[in-house]
Parts: sequence; structure tokens; C-alpha cells
Amino acid sequence: MAVYHDSKCRRCRREGMKLFLKGERCFSEKCAFERRGYPPGEHGQGRRIKVTGYGLQLREKQKARAYYGVLERQFRKYFSDAEASKGVTGEVLLQILETRLDNVVFRMGLALSRAAARQLVRHRHFAVNGRVVDIPSYSVRPGDVISVREASRQVPAIAQALEKAKGRSSVPDWLSLDAESFSGRLLQKPSRDGVSLPVQEQLIVELYSK
Repeated sequence: MAVYHDSKCRRCRREGMKLFLKGERCFSEKCAFERRGYPPGEHGQGRRIKVTGYGLQLREKQKARAYYGVLERQFRKYFSDAEASKGVTGEVLLQILETRLDNVVFRMGLALSRAAARQLVRHRHFAVNGRVVDIPSYSVRPGDVISVREASRQVPAIAQALEKAKGRSSVPDWLSLDAESFSGRLLQKPSRDGVSLPVQEQLIVELYSK
């Protein structure tokens, strides 16, 4: 599988916003976006780019891809699935991305970043409805219970994530978490208001509909 190897901080600077790709570092003074909030490159500080309609659409798509850690081929497949489904295509696309197992693990506070969540899932630390799942893109359905395997509850990355999550932000209302039992549940598919990503999904729809 192809993997993005370039600097994650450059992606935040390119999009002009924090995408929280490096977990705890994004909340510290070491965050590159806080220190250099201008676009990357030799002329980033003085560069003035005239953004066209296509440019705006492309940036929204790239922002969403970076945020969820999805490569182009898979992102396009998600769009095709959303387009073929009932409902508003843009909102359905975000629901598909939000209900990926790695994103659900991150949203519950069981990992410090989506990249960390993907690695933990691949290493077989999580189960869905009691069955071990090691596929980060696994689609979680309403009613599914996501739990940390009993043998994995002492994994430092998971314990640290839970500790950090206590004083930061609550779990989205479309999820529930029982920290004592290291498990949570997908209550329902997220509404548009329940997705915190500031992206204009309609521009993504327009881009792929050309």
C-alpha cells in the first residue's frame, strides 16, 4: 500500500490550518504551524497566489485527504460510494470517512492521532463486536462496539491517549466511551454538525463531478 512520507507539518502549512496530524505535538509550542504559519517553500512568506475556482475545489479535497490520511485512489472510491448512496453526496462522503475504524478510535480518545490509531489497529489492539479487526479502513456501523483487547490495555500509547483526552475535548455525541472498560459504541452516523473538519464538501463534489 502506498504511504505518504513527506513532512506532515508541511501539509498543515500548505492548507493554512491545523490538521492535527502529529498528535500531542500539535497542541504544544513545538507545532510548526504555530511557529511558521505561512506556506512551505523558499518563497512561502511572500508568495501571493491567485486562486481559481478549480484551485479552491482542489484545496478542499486535498485538505480532507490529509485530515483523514487517505490516498487519492481510496478517496475517489469513497466519493463513488457516496454518490451511489441515498442522501446528500458531500455529507455521505464525510460520514464514510468519519466511520472508518482508525478515525473512530481517534475520536474516542484511544489514540493521540489518526496515524497512531492506524498503527494500533494494524497491530491488532482493537476488536469490533468482540472480533479482532486489523483493517484501519474497516467501516464501523451504528451499534458496533469498539474495544481495546484485554491483552492490549497496558499499551503505553493507548493509556497515554486516554490520559491526555481527559482534559481536552469530549467524545462526539455520535459516539460513546466507557474509559473504565476500554470500550465505546458508535451510536449513529454523524450529522454534518458532528464533523469538526472545516471543509466545504460541496466543492469536493463539484471537483469530482466535472
